This record gives sequence, structure tokens and C-alpha cells, in this order.
Amino acid sequence: MDDQNKNLILATVLSFLVILVWFVLFPPAETVVDPNATAQVTATEAVTPPAAGAAVGGVAPAAKPAEAARLKVDTPRLEGTISMLGGRFDDLSLKTYRQTLAPDSPTVRLLSPVGEPSAYYALYGWSPAGSLGYDDVPGANTTWTQIAGTTLTPDTPVTLQWNNGKGLVFTRTLSVDDRYMFRIEQQVENNTAEAINLAPYGIVARHGVPKDLQSFYLSHEGVVVSTDDVLEELKYKDVAKLPLVEREGALAEVRQASKDGWAGFTSKYWMTALVPEQGKPFTSVTKYVAGADIYQTETREALITVQPGQTVGTSTQLFAGAKEWETLRAYQNEGGISGFIEAIDWGWFFFFTKPIFAVLHWLNAQIGNMGLSIIALTFLLKALVLPLAYKSYVSMARMKELQPEMEVLKEKAGEDKQKLQQEMMKLYKEKKVNPAAGCLPIVIQIPIFFSLYKVIFVTLELRQAPFFGWLTDLSARDTSTLYNLFGLLPWGAPDPASILATVFIGILPILLGVSMWLQQKLNPTPADPTQAMIFAWMPWVFMFMLGNFASGLVVYWITNNLITFTQQFMIMRSHGHTPDLFGNIKSSFKRKPTIAAANTDKKPGKKK
Repeated sequence: MDDQNKNLILATVLSFLVILVWFVLFPPAETVVDPNATAQVTATEAVTPPAAGAAVGGVAPAAKPAEAARLKVDTPRLEGTISMLGGRFDDLSLKTYRQTLAPDSPTVRLLSPVGEPSAYYALYGWSPAGSLGYDDVPGANTTWTQIAGTTLTPDTPVTLQWNNGKGLVFTRTLSVDDRYMFRIEQQVENNTAEAINLAPYGIVARHGVPKDLQSFYLSHEGVVVSTDDVLEELKYKDVAKLPLVEREGALAEVRQASKDGWAGFTSKYWMTALVPEQGKPFTSVTKYVAGADIYQTETREALITVQPGQTVGTSTQLFAGAKEWETLRAYQNEGGISGFIEAIDWGWFFFFTKPIFAVLHWLNAQIGNMGLSIIALTFLLKALVLPLAYKSYVSMARMKELQPEMEVLKEKAGEDKQKLQQEMMKLYKEKKVNPAAGCLPIVIQIPIFFSLYKVIFVTLELRQAPFFGWLTDLSARDTSTLYNLFGLLPWGAPDPASILATVFIGILPILLGVSMWLQQKLNPTPADPTQAMIFAWMPWVFMFMLGNFASGLVVYWITNNLITFTQQFMIMRSHGHTPDLFGNIKSSFKRKPTIAAANTDKKPGKKK
């Protein structure tokens, strides 16, 4: 390389470094989008709604807005208040759910106002079009007046009103059912001399990522949007990576729905969702306002034209509550909200998960104990797969009958593995034995296991569901521990997040390990030392692996092992091969040669 080329490369590198340092030290100013600025629109196009975190009276978005009157909400399942500033649903708690099992535990708070940590709220407004501006229509900063009703209950709706002082009167009637659905009916009275154009919208906003975010792959947490029966789930980190949409002035995703849908935020057990009038088109917008760290979902309905002297209304709904299976199903089937049951994250095996939960829910309604219902469900599942299991166990019994003949084939084939394989397949065909049949119960068990795991983990009905004794929450791990001899010693259990909690497991995981070990002892210990060691350690490895799993899942696994043990014992006995259970257990405690020694014994020339 000549000096000229060297100098060119050196100059290029130095120029790049200078530019890089310049942008690090003097970054370009970010473009600030005024959320209240009126976009250039036609008379038939509404202005984009402002961000929910827009400044209130000159106060920064993250600051607490000025105090306003509040409307009390009191239903069998909800309690809280609605702010007259913007008509915000920003203070709601779930009466029937507590944060922990402690008697004095506070109820679960779903929504919280601006100024509190992780503010979370819903509001409604109108987007202006044509000659109207944001000052002419109600929005996030509008102060409403309560003109009818005192407390919002299922029997007593409340009416709010706002007059823009320019001939437009806006009325909002709020009602609520005895579960978690609000209805917002809005009217616009045009007392001006000209026609006006405007469009209703709804917003659900979250300030920052929730503090209680679990970030577990089994359960979706974040935005959930349904448009024309197409469900989309976006995690918070994915929302923050959306492309910039100039018209929205933020990172955003815009989706069009022709007739049905809803949008909001969901966690493992709770959800807040905007439900526009079904059967009509609407626009769904998911956005992230980076400057204010606000995650937002919107539903925007079609433009409305109100003639002089005319009053036009619109109706929408807001779900704010618990993702109860029966409740969501009722809103879907009776309320006409398409795909609302899909708010529960059923997972990839939904074709297993949904019917499994439906049966479990029915059993719990009959029995009244979720732990006993899981045991009953296990019996039902085992009964369904019994024909396949029977064939599997019969095949395993026949395989045992062929063991002497297979040993002869091994001696004849010697080191010729191909010949051995051919002879074994011939033997299987003659005896009508399927060597793969023994895998069928395991293959069937895998999707059932994961589906039940999903059910126990994500469904609200398992949350804080008791079994008996110390098992007060089947959705959580077994709280007993070897660390204090299951409560006999005068100190508490280790922190669930510590390594000690993994080592000092509870009673249920130990019973699981014992049940797996007993199931193994239906068969003699394998002759191969390596295989024998793997089988010997497997129950105890699983015991510690499942030690931190939901106790309801461990109850299922123990029950499944005991049923499998009984089935296999009876089937093997019916074919003249009564398992020598006690003999196999006794032999497992005998001293065995090490793997290295056993392999040395197999070497040619070694005297036996």
C-alpha cells in the first residue's frame, strides 16, 4: 500500500471520528410536536387527538393536575372516583380482589390519576374538523359539570355537561353494570348557524412501564388490540420501538377496523379496554409519546356532521376490571363484543387450553374446591387417553417378553449394527409389537401438561384459590419448606427469590419425586450402568425443577403419576407380568459398580 492510499484511509477514519464526537457532544435538537397544535385538515377529516399527557394549565405532563371535583363510583365489584377534569376514569379499585392473602391486604387498584406513580387512566373527547379547534370541543383538560345524579351505581347513572360558550353544548351520560363495564353516551347540541364536523375518541394511557410488570413469557402484558377478529398483542418494549408516524406526532401503529373490535392494556389478571360501538368502523391507534414516557391506545370513530339546531349522539363502552372467564364470555356472547374472551392469553395450545379450563371451571362449580377439581380433571384426562395408554403398556409388556430373543440377536449380530437393526425390526413385525408405542403417553402428556400449566398460570380463577391446610394459593409455589422442617422449627421460610428456596423445597415437590420414583420401580433397573444412573437421578431432578412451579400444577403431576402407576401395574399384571415392586426397590439400594469399572469389564480380553 502506497503512502497516498494510507493517507486517504487515515483521513477517512479521522473524519469519521470527528463527526462521531461532534454528534455525541452536540446532538441535534429533537423535534417537539405540540400535542394541541391543529393539523392541516379538510372539512371531512378530524384532527388527531392530543396526547393524554398534554400539559394541564401549563403544568408538565408528569405533574399532578389541578384538583377538580370527583364523581363517586360504587358497584358490587368496583369502587373509586371519576375526575371532572376531562371526565377521567382515573381512580378505580376492585372490591373483590386483594393484593395478597393477608387479612388486612388492600384491594387491587386498577387505575390511578396523573401525579401518582405509574398513572393509568381512560378518558373521552372529541376531535375537531373544519372550522372547529381544540378549544371548541371537550378534551383531556375540560372541566365538566355534574347536572344529574350523585353517585354512579348500576341503578343510578350520572349526567355531565360542558358548554363551549360558542353555541355548542356537550352532554355525557355515564352508566355502569354490576360487573366491570361502563357505558359512555355522548351528545352534541349545535346551536350555531352553521354545520359542524367532529369525531369522538377514547384514550387509555399509562405513564411509564407498570412497576409490577412480571415479564414472564407465559403471560402477555402490554397492549392488546382486536380489529375485525384479528388479535394483536404488543409488549411495552415493542410499543417503544414502533415507527414514527408524522401525523400522530409519536411512535405509533394505526389499524383500521370495518365493524368490530376493542383496544386497551392488559396484565396477567386485569385489563382496561376501550370498546367502541360494535358493527361500525373505527380506527385503532397504539402510540408511545417518548418525551412524556406515555403508552397510549386510542379508538377513533367516524366523523359526525351536526346541522344547525340538531343534536347528535354516540355511545361507547369502557371495560375496567378483572379478566374473569365467565364475565368476558358474557360480554362476548350476550354483549356482542367480538373476540372478547381472547383477552385471556390462552397460548399456542389454545385448542387444548380453552376446553381444559372450561371443564376445570365446571368441576370447580360442582365441587367447590379448585385443588379437588384439578384432581378430578386429571382423572378425566387419563380416562380420555386410556385407550392409547393401554396399547402403550401392552406393547411395553410384550417388549419385555421379547428381551431373551433380543439378547440372542445381539450375540449373533456382534458388531454389525445394521444387521441387528434389521433382525430386530423383523422380530417386531412377527410378534406384532410397536416399539414406539411406549412413547405415546409421553407425547400426549406434553401438550396437556403445558396447557394445564398455562391455565393455572394465567387464569384468574386459580389466583389465591385454596386447596387445604397450608396450600392457600394454587397459582403459587408450595410455601412449605425443608428449611424449617415444614414449620416445625421456629424460623421462617427463605426468600422465594433466593437460591435457598430452590434447594429447600416443599412437601408437594417431594411427593412428586417419590411418585415418579415409585413409577420407575415397576420395571427392573436397566443393566447398562449409564442408563441406570440417568433413571435413578431423573425423579429427584424433576423434584427440584418443579419445586418452584405453581402448586396446582404439582398436584396435577402427582395425581397423574399415581394414576399411571396404577394403570401400568394392572395392565402388566393382566398380561402375566406382575411387577416385582419391592424387589426392584430393594435392588436399587444395592451397591453397583461405577460406570468406569463397568466399561472396563466390557473391554476385550478382560477376565470375568
